[in-house]
Amino acid sequence: MDITSFVVRGRDQALLYGDFSTYHGQLSKRLLNSRKKLGIVTKNRGKFRKPEQVTAEDVQGNNEHVHLLLLTSERAWAQAMSIKAGHANDQKGVAGRARSHIVSRLEKAARSAEHFVSILSQTDVTGATTTDVLEARAYASLIRGAMQFEKQSWEPCLRSYATTYIIYNALATASKSDIFKDLLSETVEPSIRFAAYQLKTPRTVSVATLAKNAFPRSDDALVQEINRIDATLLAEANPESKDGIAGSETVPQTLTWRSHQVQIEDAQIATYWSIVGEAKERLSQTVAKSQDKGLHEVAAAYDEILISTQDAVDATKQAIDELKGDGVGQSDPRMQRLQITRTAVNYEMISWRIGRNRVLTGPHDGATEEYELRRRGKKKDAASGEAKKERELPTGKKLAKLKEKAALYDGILQNLESIRELPGVAADEELATRVEAYENYFIALKHLAVARSHAIIGNSANALALINGALGFSLKAVAKLPNAQPTSDEAPLSLDISPASVKFLEQVIDGELQRHRAIVHVDNLRKKKTKVDEYESNVPLVEKLYEYPVGGADLEHIVEFPPREEVVPIKPIFLDVAWNYIHYPGKEPQVAVGGQAVEGAQEPEEPAQPTKRGWFGFGR
Repeated sequence: MDITSFVVRGRDQALLYGDFSTYHGQLSKRLLNSRKKLGIVTKNRGKFRKPEQVTAEDVQGNNEHVHLLLLTSERAWAQAMSIKAGHANDQKGVAGRARSHIVSRLEKAARSAEHFVSILSQTDVTGATTTDVLEARAYASLIRGAMQFEKQSWEPCLRSYATTYIIYNALATASKSDIFKDLLSETVEPSIRFAAYQLKTPRTVSVATLAKNAFPRSDDALVQEINRIDATLLAEANPESKDGIAGSETVPQTLTWRSHQVQIEDAQIATYWSIVGEAKERLSQTVAKSQDKGLHEVAAAYDEILISTQDAVDATKQAIDELKGDGVGQSDPRMQRLQITRTAVNYEMISWRIGRNRVLTGPHDGATEEYELRRRGKKKDAASGEAKKERELPTGKKLAKLKEKAALYDGILQNLESIRELPGVAADEELATRVEAYENYFIALKHLAVARSHAIIGNSANALALINGALGFSLKAVAKLPNAQPTSDEAPLSLDISPASVKFLEQVIDGELQRHRAIVHVDNLRKKKTKVDEYESNVPLVEKLYEYPVGGADLEHIVEFPPREEVVPIKPIFLDVAWNYIHYPGKEPQVAVGGQAVEGAQEPEEPAQPTKRGWFGFGR
């Protein structure tokens, strides 16, 4: 009959674009259509008569009676939730007549659901399966628990929700459906936790233990059916477990972070932390068998542990918020233990995030220049049976791969920055130094990836500058990570980096630095040779006799013809002779006397010539 899916699907469709009032209106229309199908609707202007109770024989004749009972119960529940939502913003909350109205509507919904259970229990008449009966029983307990929740009857509320919790867990085990898991996580578990809190139950008791203890074992048929599906659901909790944490030997009771070992304050945190340990073991097995798998397949194996660590982080935050709501200060020992737990679970989650990104960067964290991140196996030649040689990627795809690597390194650096902000990390000098070394390591890798992109497009000088900077960061990482513990090659990648990996990166960058220095030097020589060739192409051979013509002499350009005027150097003797005939202002001229130049010597006077007079020398 798919009772649970019928109810959940109707709620989801109505609440997707509306609220509980919208759902209530839709249920009224669906209920009217169901009555029309059964022919029991009151005619227009007809006299109202109370509808008769649905019997097992009616359900045997037409399954629409099942929908009629479910819609009747759901309409009353939707009306109660609509009234509650309308008073949610009241200063005093839901109280007085509003609460009484909500309780009465939920009471009607619970009676209708329980009547539905009593009908389906007659399996020899209705033909219902045991799964149908269990779903109806869980639904009736869910509605009854909601009524007792609003009535603030906490012990009966806990028993009703415990019944729903056990049945839905059994159905989820049998059917592997996510519908039951969603109902448990969104509705049932928070209600059990709140009811237990009102009953002064310690927070360290898990929801599973609470449900086991509160489950009504007086119903032998229900207990027998649950044990048939999953006997562990109603198994007695381990009496030796401290404070009732999770009733199982596999659930940890303490958590170790660095040198601190603290007791786990909340059972939900303990449950999720045990799931993290199981996910870590499965991840290790997957990585050990991932030799023939692509990088994206290995990275997908990290999804489970990332989800489980995120659940542990959320549970820790919720526990801290609950203590703050109760007025517990930061100096309280419980709050101190929760803060250490918060740092530990957040560090674990961030470590696996970084590990997933490291897997996607490729071998050696992307230090080697490899662009073929294959997702499929290599194709083989049909004739020879050997693997075909893969073609080299074009420049555009190489640049795209390097861009992806740079984005992954940015994500890793952001996660490292979030580690610095965790409580207690800044005060731990050894951990802060190690995180700084990791940061320098990934900055060097990012510089190397960007440098390779510059080298691909021909900017060898920019590539050399970036590689030189990367070498500086890698040397810092080597200096700050001398005594780190080596990690196993078969272990899944996480935040921890071995000194061998850092040293390998330094050697790769040093080799790239020497190679790009040579490339830049050759490029500079080529540019210089080009300029010289442009100049010397116009110089005749007679003026280049001091050079050996490597490519052969240009016999067609031996001399410049026709010759052009050029400046010719003069012998120095002529300049020395001219020195004697240079006159400078303020200095008397030198006159040769007896073969020697004497300053201030009087020059011999010349005879005076007659003065010309008149125009053109004519006249008297």
